[in-house]
Amino acid sequence: MHRLRDLADRTPASRERYVDLLRALAITAVVLGHWLLSVVTYDTHGRLTGHSALESLPWAYPITWVAQVMPIFFVVGGYANAASLQAHRRQGENATDWLLGRTGRLVSPTSALLVTLAAAGLVANLAGVRWMGLSPGLVRFGVWVASIPLWFLTAYLLVVLLAPTMYRLHRRFGVRVVLVLVVLVAVGDVARLAGSESMAAGNFVFGWLVIHQLGFFWRDGQLPDTPRVWIPLLVGGFGVLALLTLVGPYPVSMIDVTGQHPHNASPPTLALLAAATMQLGLVLMLRRPAERWLHRPSPWLLVVAVNSVVLTIFLWHMSAVVVLVGVLDALHVLPTPAVATLPWWLWRLPWLVMLSASLALLVAIFGRLETRPRPRPTETPRGLPDGVARTVSRTAPRLVLAASGYVAVMLGLLDNNLAPNTHAYLFGMPAGGLLCYLLGAGTLRLLRSVATTSVSREKPSEP
Repeated sequence: MHRLRDLADRTPASRERYVDLLRALAITAVVLGHWLLSVVTYDTHGRLTGHSALESLPWAYPITWVAQVMPIFFVVGGYANAASLQAHRRQGENATDWLLGRTGRLVSPTSALLVTLAAAGLVANLAGVRWMGLSPGLVRFGVWVASIPLWFLTAYLLVVLLAPTMYRLHRRFGVRVVLVLVVLVAVGDVARLAGSESMAAGNFVFGWLVIHQLGFFWRDGQLPDTPRVWIPLLVGGFGVLALLTLVGPYPVSMIDVTGQHPHNASPPTLALLAAATMQLGLVLMLRRPAERWLHRPSPWLLVVAVNSVVLTIFLWHMSAVVVLVGVLDALHVLPTPAVATLPWWLWRLPWLVMLSASLALLVAIFGRLETRPRPRPTETPRGLPDGVARTVSRTAPRLVLAASGYVAVMLGLLDNNLAPNTHAYLFGMPAGGLLCYLLGAGTLRLLRSVATTSVSREKPSEP
């Protein structure tokens, strides 16, 4: 707590505290949304299964226009990435240095989750199947549920990888970059509506990039929180969203619902972009009163505390569901009321309380990976050959290796996400994808450890 108070007290006056609040609120909303909508029950064979309650709550679809907060997360990411890129350039660092710095915060906590899930899957398959009556399919389903947050993390890692290039394009071409990306999303939507899902795969990139670019405009001061800006965004976004969903061919729900076509979030559609525009208008409308509130000590300390472990909260919140369900099922006290009935609504409160306790325990264990200081490397790691250090310290090889590490990490995460969620895997996930991820994460960690100054050791000293 003392460290958090010290961080809060040392916050520079120029910091946009509102961005930190939005990040914390977005992740909190994701966690609560997943928990509230999680339906755990037994199938006809007495096996645990689950689905989203949203399928049975059509009246809640319009609420997702605000409750689907991942656009806010990507806007905030764009703002933060632009600010970070500007700071690194002032310090004379290049894009590779920036990318590697970003991996320290993103990849290390993710590695802890993935390795823990793989180890748990291995133990469950080797011991649980024999002694506890678990099925390999159930083990895989549990691992898959726990790794649901990795869907959006994969998309965000791709956006981070492209951020230096996209920011340069933003500085040169401005709104024209956004317009081109929106057209590409529209082309993908037309293909999906025509029945060609594969032709719209690019929207996983183009859609999130559009929203991420909005954060660049905000950071550069091109989206001031004045009525002449936020009113057109709020009203225009709402109007376009209403037309696309209530009149046009898009589902009303901005959260994917089984049976609806096309899904608005996987990949992003024009409807989700309209929702993002509306939400950005709302964000700008509320900025000034929020900033005044955040300059009070207690609210800002809370925001600092949440943000210090915000990625850990996001990564482990579905693991908390798996842990709690496993305990309640083992004790034969797991309630399974029908969705939207009074018992189901009454069960939501103790459900949230117990999940909060479960997540708090996981954050206490794994949050240290996110909160520990990450000093910038100043020397070559002990035992690393000088030739290797010099090679990976050169700009071109480092950039290639860094990009390769990012790609390997993303491919590993995608392999787990896309693999059948009830197939039997020894580790509860595909071994090939796990190996690909670990190779990528290891490469990035090696690059972070190698001193960028080792190149200067090769240069002759100037007179």
